[in-house]
Amino acid sequence: MTFVKLLPAVSALALVACSVGPNYVPPLPAANAQAPLLTASAPVSDAQTPGQWWKLYDDPVLDGLVGDALAANTDIRVAVARLDRAKASLRGARSDLLPQTTLSASPAYGRLPSDQRLPGTKRNDWQVDAGLDVSYELDLSGRVRREIEAAHGDVGAAAADVDAVRVSIVAETIGAYVEAASAAEQIKVAQSIVALLDHSVGITQKRLDAGRAERLDVVRLATLADQRRAEIPPLIAQREAALYRLAMLTGRTPDALPSVATARDTTPEIRQLIPVGDGGTLLARRPDVRAAERRLAANTARIGVATADLYPRIVLGGSIGQSSTGFSNLFGGGPLRWLLGPLISWNFPNQSAARARIAEARADRDGSLASFDGAVLRALQETDTALSAYAQSLNRRQALKTAHDDAARASRIVQARQREGQVDYLTLIDAERTDAEAAAALAQSQYAVASAQVDLFRALGGGWQEAGTDAGGGWAGK
Repeated sequence: MTFVKLLPAVSALALVACSVGPNYVPPLPAANAQAPLLTASAPVSDAQTPGQWWKLYDDPVLDGLVGDALAANTDIRVAVARLDRAKASLRGARSDLLPQTTLSASPAYGRLPSDQRLPGTKRNDWQVDAGLDVSYELDLSGRVRREIEAAHGDVGAAAADVDAVRVSIVAETIGAYVEAASAAEQIKVAQSIVALLDHSVGITQKRLDAGRAERLDVVRLATLADQRRAEIPPLIAQREAALYRLAMLTGRTPDALPSVATARDTTPEIRQLIPVGDGGTLLARRPDVRAAERRLAANTARIGVATADLYPRIVLGGSIGQSSTGFSNLFGGGPLRWLLGPLISWNFPNQSAARARIAEARADRDGSLASFDGAVLRALQETDTALSAYAQSLNRRQALKTAHDDAARASRIVQARQREGQVDYLTLIDAERTDAEAAAALAQSQYAVASAQVDLFRALGGGWQEAGTDAGGGWAGK
């Protein structure tokens, strides 16, 4: 029987072939998991979160820094390399659907015994053996198809991991930029407070020289000024650390950060309603949820790969070759050998090892399902926590703004009364200390609000869509 005559039988077997193991069905989160998010009275909207959410800041410098981070960050490069590896594994799995061919040749120079040498041939000559081997596995149990399915899941999980790193890097880049700008703003506030207190110390010293104040008044004001001055170096260190981190995130050395990135001294803030969408879109957008779902798909397919070991594996093989003395006779029409036939392998009757691998695959699938459920719960918890923290940071800032306005008003009243001699300097010092503390607290609350906004967008899982992804199919939050 020739290989051509075998083709109809091969086609018939391929048609009746099926894939063993469970067919994957994407899990559906609970209905309440896809409901509107608990906004905790936060100023947000149910509009969809934009992919490039940092553009809501309307800051070209920040846009450039985020672009640099997405292009050059080392963590993203590592994640992309892992994705490329997963894609290569998928290509390798797909190749098993095709016939496997091996071309071999083994030339060797030597001497044949006289009784083995043909008349008229050289005693010392090349001995050449060349051949072509072809094999094709009849995927009757669907083992190869399940391996491809598992590889697809691995690619999707790796792609989602890349997206997760992008989300993290975008949030960290914006967080570092916000922290550096906020520290610069707090430094500016602290310096203005110190300048005001130094001015008060100078005026009080003049009053002391004129005999209209006590030495204790000067000492108390100077002490307060020195205390506020001591708060500046930690803020400078905080700002420099944030800038160094920003340089690292954007793939630069610390001294290579452009000066335009260090110039801002006001805290960036998104002043419009933050679009958060609902639970369903959140779960479809979060890379960690998508990665967990893709790993679940891959491990479900691996149950089929393990189950296929319970059934016979049939490989159709063919070989053609020729041996000759000397290179000139290799294609000279000499004796030609060929073989054609199936190779059947089956681990039977002892299938304990195969069934153990099936049990391992099922355990991996169950673990992946638990990880997916945990990822869903974690996404909702992180988002609701971030929404609550954002709302409370706004409430705190509003309270501190009111307190600062009251403290500034009280300080002006006390200053006027002190000039008129109605209050002593101790009262003035207390009023200025209260004003300084309120101003510093308000500046810190500005950073808390901006940081809470970054944390909220990190929890929402945006920031990877415009960078491109290969999700590999699968669950879409439906």
